[in-house]
Amino acid sequence: MSAALLLACAFAQAEPFTPTNDDEVVEKLPSSAADPSVRRVDSLRRQLAARPDDAALRLEIGRRYFDMAMAQGDPRYVGYAMAAIKPLDRLSPNDPGYWLVRGLLEQYSHDFAGGMKSLARASELDPKAPEPVAWRAAIDMVQARYDDARTECTRLETLAHPLYARSCLDYVRATTGQLAPAYEDLKAALAAAGPLPAELVMWVQTRLGEWADRLGRTQDAEAHYQTALKQGVTDQFLLGAYSDFLLAHQRPAEVTRLLADWERSDILLLRLALAGKAANDKRAKGWADQLRDRFDAATQRGDRLHEQEAARFELDVEGKPDRALDYAARNYGTQKEPRDAEVLLRTALAAHKPAAAQPALDWMRATGYEDPAMAALATQLVAQGAHR
Repeated sequence: MSAALLLACAFAQAEPFTPTNDDEVVEKLPSSAADPSVRRVDSLRRQLAARPDDAALRLEIGRRYFDMAMAQGDPRYVGYAMAAIKPLDRLSPNDPGYWLVRGLLEQYSHDFAGGMKSLARASELDPKAPEPVAWRAAIDMVQARYDDARTECTRLETLAHPLYARSCLDYVRATTGQLAPAYEDLKAALAAAGPLPAELVMWVQTRLGEWADRLGRTQDAEAHYQTALKQGVTDQFLLGAYSDFLLAHQRPAEVTRLLADWERSDILLLRLALAGKAANDKRAKGWADQLRDRFDAATQRGDRLHEQEAARFELDVEGKPDRALDYAARNYGTQKEPRDAEVLLRTALAAHKPAAAQPALDWMRATGYEDPAMAALATQLVAQGAHR
């Protein structure tokens, strides 16, 4: 999951339907049936069997599955969500909830244009709803449309808690050459905000952790990540971001402990494989074998959801820079967040093909993006023949 999309996820979800019976198991899902989120959606599915024409129930199931996919990194949940709402395609043209869920599923599948249209329709039908606005801002960030993202962030000021808009705007600032002011502003805003939803605190603290690390404030970054983890929110992006921090600071053994039981997520399995290799963990080969099989299967079925992770796997685990660059270049054609740019820079440098990194170098120059590690990569690429 991208950093931008995580902010949209921080909005509190609708109250669940009250289950009528929690005992019957009707389907074995990828996660443990003991997981409360799995039990809730099982209950909803049992209700749907008795009320198949209940549109609100279908939307609730679709949203539950989507939230599980975002939190746990298992794209199969999105397939379940799509199946749940499919019968509504011709029945809910004026339901903003339908267009919101449809937009969420479209953007998850990297149909960003379709997602933007659906989310715009949701806002037309319910102009006071903050979630479609937040998700449009998130997609704009993924697509590097920063002026558009700033406009959507500003709209949030009248629709939600002020910290949502401030977080959104500071994320744009931190990406466009104002890292230190954005960090100090968001840190102060969080301190002054009072009680907040745990999801929002987690997002803000994760962002502050990343920004502090880019500013060279390692101890502050550690503190922010630890505070984010203490919110008790299951979120694969937080776990991935903190794992990357630990890996960058040569602490791989902590990654394997942090991500125990997270092999089901491709994103987090990658971090396990990287940490296992760095720590000479006996489990490293098994993690790498699992990941190789998953990426090969995704390629065969045309699934492009995790090309950034596939590029890192090919470069850092398999040692195949040319193949890694193929993944990274395709990924950057779809997603243009800082991590996508960094992977393109690294793979182009390793493959000795500096021209392939030019789109990311152009993005760094245009935005003024601040990151010492990426600046060092850019310098090396220029030495190889890239244009700065």
